Amino acid sequence: MQLINVNKVRYRRHLSWVIGICISGLAAGSLGISQLLIALFPDQSGSHFHWNLLGVIVSSVTIGWLLNKYRHHDFMTEVTYVWELKKTLNKINRKLPKLKAAAANGNLNAMLALQYCYSGSRLLWELDDNTIVMEELTIEQAKLDALMTQYKIILHVEDYNDSLLKEF
Repeated sequence: MQLINVNKVRYRRHLSWVIGICISGLAAGSLGISQLLIALFPDQSGSHFHWNLLGVIVSSVTIGWLLNKYRHHDFMTEVTYVWELKKTLNKINRKLPKLKAAAANGNLNAMLALQYCYSGSRLLWELDDNTIVMEELTIEQAKLDALMTQYKIILHVEDYNDSLLKEF
């Protein structure tokens, strides 16, 4: 997955719409389905927990299906890209200790994965205005830059792909 510049204003606006629609759909769908089921199949004891739960499950599955179906729609471009970037960064973060150890030993693929992780995290955190840990990211990037200088390596994040992680 390549890192691209995302229009922050469009991304935030579209993400807000998607979240709002999902919340509204979940609330309306859950209540509507559960009320319909309660009306059709009333319980003598007055407990309708199972119908309420079924309403939430059906609404959640429907929303997930709709999000997946429309993920390639133009409106969802930035939102889907950020979701995929988060998924990719999560794969790297699960292997971070092994990657850092291998990078310290001069492993090119580990350094490339770290470079991608740091660049992607910076992009993601700037989009979400999460600048609290940017200083830590700068420190980690400086450590990686020192390793790149030590091993005389130049890295390009465009060269990264998920298959590099299989080694770790």
